[in-house]
Amino acid sequence: MIQTNPVRVLNVLGTTNLGGAESRVMELYRALDRTKVQFDFLVHTDRECQYDQEIRSLGGSIYHVPRFRGRNLLSYHRALSKFFEAHHEFAAVQGHMTSTAAVYLPIAKRAGIPVTIAHARSAGVDRGVKGLVTKLMRVPLKYRADYCFTCSAEAGEAVYGRAWVQRGNVWTIPNAIDTKRFVYNPAVRQEVRAQLGLADKFVIGHVGRFGFMKNHSFLIEIFAELCRLRDDAALVLIGKGELEDAARAKVKALGLTDKVLFLGNRFDVERYYQAFDYFVFPSTFEGLPGSVAEAQAAGLHCLVSNQVTREAALTELAVYKSIAEPAVSWASEIMRSAKAALTREDMSAAILAKGFDVRQQAAAMEAFYISGKNPPGHVTRCTAQKL
Repeated sequence: MIQTNPVRVLNVLGTTNLGGAESRVMELYRALDRTKVQFDFLVHTDRECQYDQEIRSLGGSIYHVPRFRGRNLLSYHRALSKFFEAHHEFAAVQGHMTSTAAVYLPIAKRAGIPVTIAHARSAGVDRGVKGLVTKLMRVPLKYRADYCFTCSAEAGEAVYGRAWVQRGNVWTIPNAIDTKRFVYNPAVRQEVRAQLGLADKFVIGHVGRFGFMKNHSFLIEIFAELCRLRDDAALVLIGKGELEDAARAKVKALGLTDKVLFLGNRFDVERYYQAFDYFVFPSTFEGLPGSVAEAQAAGLHCLVSNQVTREAALTELAVYKSIAEPAVSWASEIMRSAKAALTREDMSAAILAKGFDVRQQAAAMEAFYISGKNPPGHVTRCTAQKL
C-alpha cells in the first residue's frame, strides 16, 4: 500500500519555548521527511511561544490545554478527554512532559490512538512539594505507555525505576543534534567576539535555563575564582528562567558585572559556541544535556558536573568533576587545560560515530512512527553511573 499522507505524531510538552527538550524535538522535526511524518504539538499554555511560528511554517498544528497545578486534576482530566475525543487522528502520542503523562497517555489510548510513548528527559525533579508531586505522578507511568523512552540510563531510572530499566523495558533514544550547525567556524568566532566586545578575552560559556538544576550560583562562584587567576576572563550566559534575577544579583555582589554577559535566549546559539573558549556545566541533575553535546560538536573543552550522565561524553573533550569540590578547584581545572582549549577541531565524525547526529535519528524515527514497531536506539539495561 502506497502512503499518500504523512502520519501525524503529537508531541506533548509544557511549552514550545526555547528549552532542552523543545530544542531536541525541533531538531528532529526539521530533519524529518515531512511527506512521511508530520509533527503536531499539545502544550500546557495559551500563550504564543518562541517556536510556534516555525512549527506552523513546517506544517504542524499547535493545540492548548490548561496547565496542571495539582489541585485541578479533575478539570485537567476533563480537558484532556475532551481534546482526544476531538483529535484522535494521530499515529502516536509522545509525552515529553512525564510529570502528567500517566494521565494523558491512557486517555489518548482510549480515544483510539495506536501508539503511546513516554519520553524521560530529566534525571531529577524540582525541590519541594512540586518535586514530590512529580515523583508521585510518575509512579504508574511505566504501566500506562506502550513504549518507555529515555535520553539516558540515568533519566530512565529516575522516571521508570531501576528495575524497569534492568528488565530491558526502556529504550534509549540519543538526544541528537544537527552536527553541521555546530562545526567550528573561525570566521564566525571572530565576528561574534567582536560584536560582544570579547576579542581579547578568555570566554567561559554556558547555555541553559536559569533554574535550580543548572546551578548558576556555583557557576558564578567558579568564574569569580577564575577571575582571581587571570584578568582576561569573561562569562557568557545564554538562557532565561526564574532564577536569572538571583544570578544577576550574585554577579553584582561579587563585583563581576563588567565581566559577565546575560544574552537571554538565542535562536542562533550555534554562533555563540564558536565565540566561547571553554564550556562549563555544573548542573545538579540532568537527563542528557543537549548543550553539552552541542559544545563538543563545536570543538569546545567541557568541564561537566559529576551529576551529569557519562553518556554525555561523546568525545574526549568532556571532563567530569564533582560539584562537591570547591569552586577554586573547578577554576584550577579550567586553568590547567586552558591552553589546550584554544585549539579547536572538527568533531563531526566522533558525534556521528556515537549516533548523535539528527539526520541518523530522523531516518530511524520515521520508520518507527510509520510502523509503530521496533524503536530505534537501544534497550537500556545497565544502571546509571556517576563519578
